[in-house]
Amino acid sequence: MKALVINCTLKKSPEPSNTEALASMVTARLSKLGVRSESVRAVDPPIAPGVVTDAGDGDARPDVHERLLDSEILVNASPTWLGRPSSVAQRVLERSEISGALADIGYTIPGQAWTYWHLGPGPGPDHLDDEPGRDWAHSTGRTMADNPHRVAGALAGPSPVSG
Repeated sequence: MKALVINCTLKKSPEPSNTEALASMVTARLSKLGVRSESVRAVDPPIAPGVVTDAGDGDARPDVHERLLDSEILVNASPTWLGRPSSVAQRVLERSEISGALADIGYTIPGQAWTYWHLGPGPGPDHLDDEPGRDWAHSTGRTMADNPHRVAGALAGPSPVSG
């Protein structure tokens, strides 16, 4: 089984990213479940805006699209601001809600397919700098990896006979 992580952080490589740190927890768990993962930081390749698979010369979306089609699990990792996904995530999906957008284009969204780091509103420590809250983020990250793995496995199994 294979997973593709589209990291929608606002930070270009190699700048440290909390979103990448959280996604790495999920891919570490997926690896223990036998899933090979690869990641694309969506701000690094030039992914053109729009809803077409290939927007023409210089658009990196066709390569990401091929990787997506080759994967059973998609992890769309995004920072959230005021409860909304990043502008990069919105550009990748060209929609405003991640789960709703993925369901609209045919993805099965398992329950609790999310994890995040949050210590309250306003400025404060982040996941890369502070220990409090990490246990909770790691626990939800493991569950986030387990649930899509189980669903992808079930969907890959034999189809039920209909009568």
